[in-house]
Amino acid sequence: MTNEPDHPYHVLLVDDDEADIALIRQAFAEHHAPVRLHVTHDGVEALAFLRREADHSEAPRPDLILLDLNMPRMNGRQVLAAVKSDQALATIPVVILTTSEQPSDISASYAGRANAYVTKPIDLVDLDAAIARIYDFYGELSARPKRD
Repeated sequence: MTNEPDHPYHVLLVDDDEADIALIRQAFAEHHAPVRLHVTHDGVEALAFLRREADHSEAPRPDLILLDLNMPRMNGRQVLAAVKSDQALATIPVVILTTSEQPSDISASYAGRANAYVTKPIDLVDLDAAIARIYDFYGELSARPKRD
């Protein structure tokens, strides 16, 4: 079954690693996912995007946030806390997509109300598969609210 959205599927990728960004962008393209990928490089920029501040005044509300944990200026833990404590943003699904396999990071992310935690695979084929599964679930299978 396919979720037939009445608007494009917007994904906000929050990651400071340009190589990871390129690989994730490539994975969406190879999966032929009809995604508009928006990228911010740290938590400060991510919150400006989400709140439509400064250079991001025209930013769309994302349907999904892919969030790295370890970034400069404001890390993913702080972004997750800010998103989930903001009534206007709290309903956006947040998938932690990070290299950390630390049990404390996993537990803290779920305690902070992350919707899922995915460790970035090192192997390109495995990363492609992980991105495909994330999109298949959040972009195709699960329902999302209508836009205003």
